[in-house]
Amino acid sequence: MVGATVLDPVDVTGASPRHGGNPLANLRLVNLSHVNDPATTTLFPGDPEFTLETMATIPVDGFYMQYVMEGEHTGTHWGAPGHFEEGGLLADQLDPMDLYLPAVKIDVRQKAAANADYALTVDDLKAFERRHGRIPNGAAVVLWTGWEAKWGTDAYANVDADGVIHQPAFGAEAADWLISSGRLGKRGALGTDTFGPDLGTDENFEVSVMLYHRHRISLENLNNLRTLPPTGAYVLVGGPIHAAGSGSTATIYGVLPG
Repeated sequence: MVGATVLDPVDVTGASPRHGGNPLANLRLVNLSHVNDPATTTLFPGDPEFTLETMATIPVDGFYMQYVMEGEHTGTHWGAPGHFEEGGLLADQLDPMDLYLPAVKIDVRQKAAANADYALTVDDLKAFERRHGRIPNGAAVVLWTGWEAKWGTDAYANVDADGVIHQPAFGAEAADWLISSGRLGKRGALGTDTFGPDLGTDENFEVSVMLYHRHRISLENLNNLRTLPPTGAYVLVGGPIHAAGSGSTATIYGVLPG
């Protein structure tokens, strides 16, 4: 699977003689991002075109380089509060710890397969906690809808004859419950393997507006979520920090216990 890379164990926690006593051993990184490729990257309708142009080659120039043209929200990416909130924090104003969060994954694949407009409910969240324990404060709550498998096809945007997108997402009441209850803490996130935390039918982006107003971030177009456990992992969010950035294209890693 493209982008479904599981990296070798990295030295992140736990001493081990095999690792020379390194106190940061035994954690694993998994790649939760799609590969950015104009041939497969699905753009949100109306977003800038994404292109890669070879500008230098080794035979001619002695080195290889591509020229990249894309919006900040191309492919797998994260959004900063200032993406929707006037005066909200922008990419270069965030603390590094805003981008390293405990993660939980909520699996709604069956419900999303039956209803492309399925919205996560508070009851879904409470059922998750009965099974897996309380969502930790300051979490990245990741919704696994199964949409990642549609990446690179028309089925991902799932646009109907009237131009309306149909994708599952967080319901507004569920998002408000996560924020108001403290489960997103002071620096949490909502993540999903779709265009974003809002239903495709929601032209007002109610959940995004709510999320960014509370100064949290969003993780969008995630991939390889089968490798992320329901609890016990972290997400590590990368990407260039542009001046006054609304977010960033990103390689997002799941950090898993060994």
